[in-house]
Amino acid sequence: MKSIFLALATLFPAATAHAQWQTTSYAFKSGWNSIYLHGDASHVTPDELFAAYPTVTEVWRWNPNPTQVGFTSTPLLPSNGTPEWSKWVRGDTADSLIGLTGQSAYLVKCSAAASVGIPHRPLPPSNTWVRSGANFLGFPSSKATGNFPSFSNYFATFPTAIAANARIFKYVGGELSAGNPLQIFSPATERVDRDQAYWFSSEVVGNFYAPVQITLSNNEGLAFGRRGSVITARVMNRTAAVMTLRIEPVASDSPPSGQEPVTAAVPLTRRTLDDQAEWEETPIAAAYSETIAPNSSVELSFGIDRSAMSAAEANALYASLLRFTDSANTFDILIPATARKSTLAGLWIGDAVVTAVESKPLADAVKPAGGTFPLRYLIHVADDGTARVLSQVFMGPMAAAPHDFGLCLSEAGLKADAKAAARRIVATHMPLGLALGGSGSFGIGSELSCTIATPFDDPTNPFVHQYHPDHDNKSGQTALVAGQESHSVTRQVTFTFTDTPPGGGSATAWGSSVIGGTYGEVVSGLHKDSAGVGTGDGLRLSGIFELRRASELGALNP
Repeated sequence: MKSIFLALATLFPAATAHAQWQTTSYAFKSGWNSIYLHGDASHVTPDELFAAYPTVTEVWRWNPNPTQVGFTSTPLLPSNGTPEWSKWVRGDTADSLIGLTGQSAYLVKCSAAASVGIPHRPLPPSNTWVRSGANFLGFPSSKATGNFPSFSNYFATFPTAIAANARIFKYVGGELSAGNPLQIFSPATERVDRDQAYWFSSEVVGNFYAPVQITLSNNEGLAFGRRGSVITARVMNRTAAVMTLRIEPVASDSPPSGQEPVTAAVPLTRRTLDDQAEWEETPIAAAYSETIAPNSSVELSFGIDRSAMSAAEANALYASLLRFTDSANTFDILIPATARKSTLAGLWIGDAVVTAVESKPLADAVKPAGGTFPLRYLIHVADDGTARVLSQVFMGPMAAAPHDFGLCLSEAGLKADAKAAARRIVATHMPLGLALGGSGSFGIGSELSCTIATPFDDPTNPFVHQYHPDHDNKSGQTALVAGQESHSVTRQVTFTFTDTPPGGGSATAWGSSVIGGTYGEVVSGLHKDSAGVGTGDGLRLSGIFELRRASELGALNP
């Protein structure tokens, strides 16, 4: 392999030293070829990847190294084992290239011409230009018009890469010689092939990969996981002309054998602000356009409609791609999108807001309340879907070894010397120590009901005032007696979960990390019947509720 480096050394003088799938077919010629892999193909070893292509005999990956010693005319010529190169040779057991990683340039040697399909997971684009050596790079150019753009056109916003004193080389097949790699002399007519990698001798630094720069809030792309709801992309137009950006959903290819199945495309949404500065969610079912002014940037916001994932099993994989192209047909960039079907297991915390109360003087009519009243609720959903309404919960290192972070119902469940790092959350309108099961289920389209019983002598009972002297049962005794000055109160509460937020607003994350609906409650024990005795038929309250997931832990310790 040393001959490769000797040949390359003559090109530049001294001193210039988990997911969506796509299959790209590379047309290899006999001899040495270069390719640029825009996605990750490390799911298998090179032995497995090229098992069906015996004509592929060697693969070498270029590893950009700011202190590289490559391309000098000194005796310090790189050789096998230097950090600039990782290699795979068919039949060799000492390979340093164990997988083809994405956004990387490769040299491929073939014993004969062949068309080789490489399945890979597309990655967000990236390039790193280093000044202290050659750059071996590829670019996401577009072939929408039947041909790739010229170097002059593609690099118009990064002209130093193709300046008169810079040199560019491409591989054309055959043995390494003065004609392979071949120098490019006419940037105006030479085309930027997206599947090929090129050597650049330019003394530049930067991160240029296209006339557009896409910066994502998640480096892995539109990776929503089980709970993610919003990912933003800042798109910068590097050109001096108005750019019409086209954004289009693209389905994933079928996964290779042995890889996790893809359930369906990610149900992406386009998030825009309406006239009231509220977010609107529009499903991305077809291509749409964004206009970007010259040398300017826009921030795009993408969401996910998790209600469209309801039919899948928990943790099912959704994967697809979002294609970014321009009206000038210069670039073609694929951004990966992934998500997992979330479970509802964990701790949910939020408020029910009472907005209407029954009026007994007005013939039991439910009338809007004079003001809203919030009621804090804590609901824990176990891994098997069992939901319980809690009056308090503790979060922190558990008392039992190995003292993992967890949830428990009492302070005794916490690690004694780690309580400073723990949290206690309480629903103050309920008696302490309750973990109430109920009927129904927790989830969109379902209804969950439970009964909250408040004994006549409980500190949270509205009749009980611990420091008020009148609470002596009219007999001078301090112990309360049921039915005299304090009554037991029973509250039948019902949570009805809705497909969308009942109060309007953004549906982002609804059904995964945010859930809610309409709230109903019947309070017995506060109102006497028409004869002035008993507790009557109860008072009805209604409103809405919203809960947010505070933990995904499905286990709740005593």
